[in-house]
Amino acid sequence: MKKPVTYRTAGVDIDEGERLVRLIRPMVRTTHRKEVLGEIGSFAGFFRFPARKYRDPVLVSGTDGVGTKVKVAAAAGKFDTVGIDLVAMLPSPFESVYLTP
Repeated sequence: MKKPVTYRTAGVDIDEGERLVRLIRPMVRTTHRKEVLGEIGSFAGFFRFPARKYRDPVLVSGTDGVGTKVKVAAAAGKFDTVGIDLVAMLPSPFESVYLTP
């Protein structure tokens, strides 16, 4: 029976990531402006911007890395789906904060 693939076996240490967020949170707060909504630690960022075209607009941005995806692709010897996965997973951070892409 194959050993299951987990974030940890793929090289991702979630606890260490959360520790880093706690460590840098005070420094990140020093960069906040009144337009910044929320805190560091989510998978998306919110920024209110004044735009005449919209009523009370909020800019939401997110990012996703390729590190784990490339490690898994290398282990599988299959790289032709990495780009597809990046595009497919793009809405995921927004859905995690209850937005509709």
